Amino acid sequence: MTGRHFRQDADLRNSKDNDLADRRSTASGARAALLEAFRATREAAERTGGPRHEERLAIAAARAERHAERDRIKLEARQLAQEQKRLDAEAAQLQTAANVAARAKAEARARSDNMVARVVKDEAARKAERDRRYASRKARQR
Repeated sequence: MTGRHFRQDADLRNSKDNDLADRRSTASGARAALLEAFRATREAAERTGGPRHEERLAIAAARAERHAERDRIKLEARQLAQEQKRLDAEAAQLQTAANVAARAKAEARARSDNMVARVVKDEAARKAERDRRYASRKARQR
């Protein structure tokens, strides 16, 4: 608070001829001056604010458009990620199915090979038994 304002306040407080009507008229005048200053400022802003207002609206519209574009890109990226995840899951299922099929085929081949090996082994055992009987018979005949 500067000294000048303090002195004015002191003058108003200590003034004996400052009755209620004077204070009310002074307050009313101050309010009217504030209102007039506000109106003048607003009118000046409207006069110079026309192009500025349009510029602000254009900037806001561009900002909204950028936000909408960014949101659209994010949505597309999210959809692409979901699609990629689905494709990866499908590929994993197909790979699992191919692995199961290959394993089953290998097991079938192994069983087949085992069966062939058993048949060959059994055939060899039969031939060996036949040869033994033949040799035994020939040995008895001599």
